Amino acid sequence: MNVLATELVHLRRGGTSVVVDLRGGRLPRILHWGPDLGEATTADLVSLASSVQPTVGDSAITYPQPIPVVPQLAEGWLGRPGIAGSRRGRDFAPLFRDARSELSETEGRARLRTEAVDEVGLLRMVVDLELTDQGLLCLGVELVNEGQDAFRLDVLEPAVPIPDEAAEILDWTGRWARERVPQRHPLPAGVWLRESRGGKPGLDGSSLMCVGAPGFGFRAGRVWAVHLAWSGNQALAAELTPAGSRLLRAGELMLPDEVVLAAGERYRGPRLLASWGEGLDALSARFHRYLRARPGHPASPRPVLVNTWESVYFQQSLEPLLRMAERSAELGAERFVLDDGWFLGRRDDHTSLGDWLVDPEVWPRGLAPLSSRVHDLGMQFGLWFEPEMISLDSELARAHPDWVFDAGHGPGLPSRHQHVLDLAHAEAFRLVHDRVTLLVDELGIDFIKWDHNRSLTDAGHSFDGRAGVREQTLRAYRMMDELRSRFPRLEIESCASGGGRADLGVLDRTDRVWPSDCNDPHDRLDIQRWTGLLLPPELMGTHIGSGEAHTTHRHAGLDFRAAVAFWGNLGVELDLTAVDDDTFERTAAWVAAHKDWRALLHAGTVVHADTTPEVRLEGVVAPDQDRALYHFAVLDRPAGWPPARLRLPGLAPDRRYEVAELAVGDPVPEGQRPPWMTAALVQTGRVLETVGVEAPSLDVDHSVLLQVAATS
Repeated sequence: MNVLATELVHLRRGGTSVVVDLRGGRLPRILHWGPDLGEATTADLVSLASSVQPTVGDSAITYPQPIPVVPQLAEGWLGRPGIAGSRRGRDFAPLFRDARSELSETEGRARLRTEAVDEVGLLRMVVDLELTDQGLLCLGVELVNEGQDAFRLDVLEPAVPIPDEAAEILDWTGRWARERVPQRHPLPAGVWLRESRGGKPGLDGSSLMCVGAPGFGFRAGRVWAVHLAWSGNQALAAELTPAGSRLLRAGELMLPDEVVLAAGERYRGPRLLASWGEGLDALSARFHRYLRARPGHPASPRPVLVNTWESVYFQQSLEPLLRMAERSAELGAERFVLDDGWFLGRRDDHTSLGDWLVDPEVWPRGLAPLSSRVHDLGMQFGLWFEPEMISLDSELARAHPDWVFDAGHGPGLPSRHQHVLDLAHAEAFRLVHDRVTLLVDELGIDFIKWDHNRSLTDAGHSFDGRAGVREQTLRAYRMMDELRSRFPRLEIESCASGGGRADLGVLDRTDRVWPSDCNDPHDRLDIQRWTGLLLPPELMGTHIGSGEAHTTHRHAGLDFRAAVAFWGNLGVELDLTAVDDDTFERTAAWVAAHKDWRALLHAGTVVHADTTPEVRLEGVVAPDQDRALYHFAVLDRPAGWPPARLRLPGLAPDRRYEVAELAVGDPVPEGQRPPWMTAALVQTGRVLETVGVEAPSLDVDHSVLLQVAATS
């Protein structure tokens, strides 16, 4: 690592340039983040720095640009503070100076590390600014208390600048079984703030805060976004000041006194991850490539699984589940997951959370006969847990009522008839940890579905009444980390009433997320589409549900249900002991086809066409652009037909490709097929993306897969 002599730094990786101003001993100020600027000399950088300085006039407060990565009140910043805190009311406006920076280059990233001090406030700040090989910008900030008196930290939110063309916001809202509902609007003057206060990002949370050129889409329009790799309370914001400064920012949302630094203590904030692109597909691809490059990214083919939840709910018994396991193996499944209902007294969702002992009434011989049979059939065995939760009607709550979160008014309102187990109690943490560990060890559990079905509202430690959301998040991380350390081959799925905890903090220690409890393909298509902006397909659980969706009661044919589930880590939630032979064989055909295509689906570049609202067209293109698979779906009846042609994005412009239907199930009926589908079509990638092909005349909630292979 080299101490920098230069005060203007140009980082270039993955098609991204970041120009950082370190002059004046101040915290880093990003002058440019976005498209690669090419080679730049020192003189070029000096010229660039001069060109982006505004007219200050007689007030440095009114025009304090460029903004440091942690905006400070003492530097004239009047917007949302980057840092806030005090020592009992003193040292409330930190000012960091005397910065020293070091630059290191490794195979995977360039890292600029800056240390600065507030000599009056006796604080030290360390800023790690990294640019990965994928062109993803990562910001981490650490604060150290170098004084003798405690420093209460209330806010630490790093920020990245965006240019003036970024004028339209895209973020998301939602609810149970309807996650990731997009909303778009102009960037207003002031702060557009999205907070998550339930101890997790939440079903209504926005996993990304995007701002781009008005009208940006998947394939065009420059756009920037930030994500916070954190599974607890958080804040994401887009800000436009009267001076024209535009920022994206993100940080942990801290409750009172959650972070009080004693002498010598430090706080390390969660990572802010920032991406940009010419269209959402390019922005998303940086996240996907970054995740796939992690040392801990799942390396083996993602197992097709069968989950018992929608088949049996709480009605568990050995013999029917043995038959289901056998049918799962016949189907081609590679993992069998027993969901909620196996533990002591659990007959419905009113009781028993925390009692992680196999119920002897339901399972008189324990779970070993089932897990052993699953393993004998060549499948992995998975089990559902909710380690962070407790039912008041449980042996654990009766024995340890003080282990329930309580901010002073009792355990709070129930949600799904449950409450939160305070893992800050060392005994509570160890009891749950040890019981989960024992079962993983005894049963050879390969996979845990880790659920989280209640928000942490008034989450106070019963022993002192102080807020405990941050500590709870860290303890959940610790438990996952310890289990993974003890059982290196164990995989974990993050579920939180569906997609309530689908962030890159939890994915540092899990292997996939459950995007939604909704298996209705009509809604799931868009839930997966928007979850997939951050996560590649192999990290999303996508299941074939019943013909009548349990969450919406909408009916859909098997081929549409399977075609939507095809695009992630495939699973099945059908009662395989009850379906007829035709349904079983057709489902098995989809499982086999998924296995044939998953190497492409789980390694290729995800693309989307910008279509009319009634239809969707998405695909995955091989890294070498030799082949691709596309999915065209109709979700509503357009006013006119046909819709816009199907323009297939992502292919090599000058190569020729053969396009044909991939008919895993029923082919498109003859009367709905355009002429080109009667024989294989060969055309260049440029023509396929620019001119496209006519869409088949599909009914609502029907779809078709198109396979594309290079011929030259």
